[in-house]
Amino acid sequence: MFKYIKLFFLLFCVQLIFGQDTKNTITISFNNTPLLTAISQIEEKANVKFYFVEEWIPNKSITATYDKIPIQDVLNDLLDETILNYYILDDNRVVLTQNSIIYDELPARFFREPQVKPSDENNVNEETELVDSPIFFNNNISENKKTETVRIGKQNASNRKRGFTLSGYVKSTETGEPISNLAIIVEGRNTGVSTDINGFYEINLRKGVNFIETKSLTNENVRKKVIIYNDGKLDFSLRDSYEMLGEVLLNSNADKNVDNANTGQEQIDIENIKNIPLVLGERDILKVATTLPGISTAGEGSAGYNVRGGRADQNLILLDNAVIYNPAHFFGIFSAINPFTSGEANIYKGNIPAKYGGRLSSVFEITTKDANTEEFQGEASIGPVTSNLALQVPIVKEKSGLILGGRSTYSDWILKNLDEESLNNSTAFFYDVIAKYNHKIDKNNNIKATGYISNDKFSITSDSIYSYQNRALTLNYNHRFNDKNRGSLYLTNSDYQFNIDYESNFGDNFESGYHLNETELKLDMDYIHSNKHQFNYGVSGKFYRIDPGEIKPVGSSSQIQALELAQERGVEAAIFISDDFEISDALLLSVGLRYSSFTALGSKEVRIYEEGVPKTDATVIDIVDYGKNEVIKTYGGPEVRASARYSFAADLSVKASYNNTIQYIHTLTNNTTVSPTDTYRLSGFNIDPQRAQQYSLGLFKNFDNNIFETSIEGFYKTSDNILDFKVGADLFLNENFETEVIQGEGKSYGVELLLKKNSGRLNGWLAYTYSRSLLKLDGAFNEETVNNGEFFPSNFDKPHDFSAVTNYKITQRYSISANFVYQTGRPVTFPIGQYNYEGGEYVVYSDRNQFRIPDYYRLDLSLNIEGSHKLKKLAHTFWNISVYNVLGRNNPYSVFFVNDEGNIEGRQSSIFSVPVPTVSFNFKF
Repeated sequence: MFKYIKLFFLLFCVQLIFGQDTKNTITISFNNTPLLTAISQIEEKANVKFYFVEEWIPNKSITATYDKIPIQDVLNDLLDETILNYYILDDNRVVLTQNSIIYDELPARFFREPQVKPSDENNVNEETELVDSPIFFNNNISENKKTETVRIGKQNASNRKRGFTLSGYVKSTETGEPISNLAIIVEGRNTGVSTDINGFYEINLRKGVNFIETKSLTNENVRKKVIIYNDGKLDFSLRDSYEMLGEVLLNSNADKNVDNANTGQEQIDIENIKNIPLVLGERDILKVATTLPGISTAGEGSAGYNVRGGRADQNLILLDNAVIYNPAHFFGIFSAINPFTSGEANIYKGNIPAKYGGRLSSVFEITTKDANTEEFQGEASIGPVTSNLALQVPIVKEKSGLILGGRSTYSDWILKNLDEESLNNSTAFFYDVIAKYNHKIDKNNNIKATGYISNDKFSITSDSIYSYQNRALTLNYNHRFNDKNRGSLYLTNSDYQFNIDYESNFGDNFESGYHLNETELKLDMDYIHSNKHQFNYGVSGKFYRIDPGEIKPVGSSSQIQALELAQERGVEAAIFISDDFEISDALLLSVGLRYSSFTALGSKEVRIYEEGVPKTDATVIDIVDYGKNEVIKTYGGPEVRASARYSFAADLSVKASYNNTIQYIHTLTNNTTVSPTDTYRLSGFNIDPQRAQQYSLGLFKNFDNNIFETSIEGFYKTSDNILDFKVGADLFLNENFETEVIQGEGKSYGVELLLKKNSGRLNGWLAYTYSRSLLKLDGAFNEETVNNGEFFPSNFDKPHDFSAVTNYKITQRYSISANFVYQTGRPVTFPIGQYNYEGGEYVVYSDRNQFRIPDYYRLDLSLNIEGSHKLKKLAHTFWNISVYNVLGRNNPYSVFFVNDEGNIEGRQSSIFSVPVPTVSFNFKF
């Protein structure tokens, strides 16, 4: 205590000239001498007295020789790589300080207003210099909170910069996983940043004293006092916080929605989707996505997602950077993505980052959690038709771990035990399994590997058994070169296939199948050039191999002729670069350029059709035989990604974006919704790639310290070479499918509104979208023209789409949740008459998609019961009691027509036409 009193007395009472030189010189040698010992030896040798706190002295050893060197020069050398400064009071007294310089006089104009703008880092004059010193630091920030002081660098009178860069890494104390999208706020300045997907952050702080605080809904909030005089690092290790469970369903991390330059970006808080009442009690990441503006499905129980008027095949769905082609179980009733093992879900439906390509409408980026490397953990759920289990197993403590997740249904067993005789021979079974291994080599290197497989098999009162399978593999190496450079290398493989087993009593038993495989190698680099420029760049190459289909007879009596379509092969490559450019505090630009190319490869026989006539078997003028890996045709072009944000205030901004995209793969389907038997085909000699352009403009405003988020965003999108089918087209196992399809143009436009409340007893969001999705098929010939060549509604055009997702927290353990969904009925084609011709009866149909099925609406309710929040207990439990479709609304899934004794009658089918109650139990251990 006496040392502290003496130190402060000397700081404030002694008035001598700053930096007074001493004429004392010293001759002394050190050989691996601790710094504290070296200071004592200088005291004895030079007859000076040092004043300091012993805890300040770093554990540093000195090896050096000084011969008649002034003490000041010796101290400069000894303290060079420490945060210690010194002040010479007189010939024999030296005060050591942490970080800061001791000033013994004020500039003449210190009490006048600074003449330098805060944004000017390099041109500062002496009259403002002292405001950065902790002694003169003065603001209204309260220091009553528990606050740790962190000192970085040391003050240097010759360094005129007003700001420095603080960077670091944030991880979970319990799991060791990086914490992404965690907000780091600078108090008193209304600014902040969020951590990236690997838990890294970088923020600019003014010189001197700063108070920063982490903000998270799932981790503890930590506050630190940072005294900074140089660029430096500060890592955080945060404990998980369970007290906020169930309170916020969707999280944008402080003012991220207003502050960044991205349009049309959504983020889903996977942990808290458990509160949303969904069918049969299943947590479903992708179903929650459809409650957000601009994202919908063609109907209840349908697979595939329509984003801003786009087709279902125009969405790139990534699981740890590997493509998932059919992310649905059982016709889309369940998602094939396991929420227990998923850590983060980002959706880009406006400005798609330049590093992603190959699809026109959106990117669903889903990342699997890193396994806990410190302790064994698990999570499980038991529902009426499915069960789920996820385990996190440390392999090498604090270095490597394995996460395993598995989900399966017992609906097959239920169907066989129902009293309904027609369902006794039915089957409906699915499972999915995922495993991820993460290994930290050192602080700059880590590797990750993910394996995923899902399988579906179903037959409902039918003589056909359908099955389909997804498989994905990812190898990922991450390297941190330095504080400014880091990169990731990805090797991924995606596989999708389906099979049909058909049995009948008419001698036409068969098996049919389809298989798609793609392999990609991608280098993704990040370079933080400065606070104003952050670059992302890289290259990627992808190889496709598609077996478009085969059919073979089953049994000796089958009359089916065996057929196997020729394999399709192709290579897609891309190079990309983007820059987040901060022009000023108000204006932020995000610009990117991607150049992609696609080459269709042999071996394959390609038909050459006569110009100026429809493509038919009769108009073939030549057939060219391409050898294996021989180039058939090449496509490509630049893809621009540009967006801008202008902030009128810290909580109000306007954003605009433009991007164009190219897609080289297509689906062949004549179904309204995605079917497991839809086939993907590559662009080639007779099929051009799809192209699109999108413009977006939006206004974003937050209220009440970011508790309320509001936004209104408009978009306009045009597209070319959209694949559709001719009237009466036969697409099944068609070798020359180009004769059965048309490539037309599309356009979609709309306005999206979102109101979200992030915290409090009542929270959730309201989302409304008005949009149109139109298609134009206007060929040179009648058979290539639909609806007289005019724009008509696409199969998924639903102008009005409203969702309300709410949660009310009664107590810390009890809450109630509700969903309400309303959508305009989708378009359909109706028979409008009939006629007889040469003894045959024919039906006349309306223009394509001229009519609509009835509007869709649904209300769901649930009661959520959390287990106690005691820290020491076997497991944390969660009960969900929900009712899906409380109103018993008989929403039509599809409309079809039958001929009943000469009369054409319309019928409708529904998926869930009665209330569906569910009780599910979840627990973590």
